[in-house]
Amino acid sequence: MMDVIGVGALNLDKLYIVEKIARGGEEIPIISLKESPGGSAANTIAALARLGMRVGFIGKIGSDREGELILKDLEKEGVDIKGIARSKGRTGIILGFVDSSGERALYAYPGVNDELQINESNLSYARQAKFLHLSSFVGERSYQAQKKLLDKLSGVKISFSPGMLYARKRLENLKQMIEKSFVIFLNEEEIELITGKDYRRGAPMLLELGAKLVVVTLAHRGCFVAGSSESHEIEAYPVKVVDTTGAGDAFAAGFLYGLLLEKDLKTCGKLGNKVASLCIGKVGARESLPYRKDLENFISSLE
Repeated sequence: MMDVIGVGALNLDKLYIVEKIARGGEEIPIISLKESPGGSAANTIAALARLGMRVGFIGKIGSDREGELILKDLEKEGVDIKGIARSKGRTGIILGFVDSSGERALYAYPGVNDELQINESNLSYARQAKFLHLSSFVGERSYQAQKKLLDKLSGVKISFSPGMLYARKRLENLKQMIEKSFVIFLNEEEIELITGKDYRRGAPMLLELGAKLVVVTLAHRGCFVAGSSESHEIEAYPVKVVDTTGAGDAFAAGFLYGLLLEKDLKTCGKLGNKVASLCIGKVGARESLPYRKDLENFISSLE
């Protein structure tokens, strides 16, 4: 059995370091360029692999240089890739612009990500997991494929990171996925888009729909975690911000790691904050993700 299997877009992130994010009509010089494999669920899965979890992935790449880089990186991290299909099309690309404060602007080209289909092979693979971690796709076809997967799957806990792409679908279109989620990860803007409320009032709405845990990242303020009988606001760990790309994905990995270790809700939130704080210290979503040994003393300090 695997601990977590991810289902989401597989992209090559092309990150441009700039003095500031350009506004309409502005021309801003590019300081440097960095390429790295990405995709929200894939980042979370790579982080969990570094933490020693048994992980795999369901997704699609093209038969091109970008796809090969993504596949090799996941293999290097120890991710099982049997659920990743190849296609003749182009691999997904994210163009990201990161300024000196660590803020970013992202542009997505979905490529073959939007050709993902769910078949018996995918279902059989997904049934091996304790958790299935879902993140967003750009296109409707792959979104429907995820919903089909949830319809046909039982006995696996669902972890859901909607991101802004799915948050824009609003509550009425996300009910099916939310009600089947064991844990849902959001930021402040996303939960307001979905529920029309701030996180303190929006979280109970999602719990009432059927989610067992609602987790909201609060940027430099930390996170808010809520279950049926408890909720906590947990302070962030201070760190110099270099690049916020992948911070939410890293947080989800830390939180899921805590759940897999059967830690309490507050400790899971602290683990999420810690892994996210380590992620944002360098450029790229995976560059500074920690390994299990890096967290041993931290975990001991929480006990």
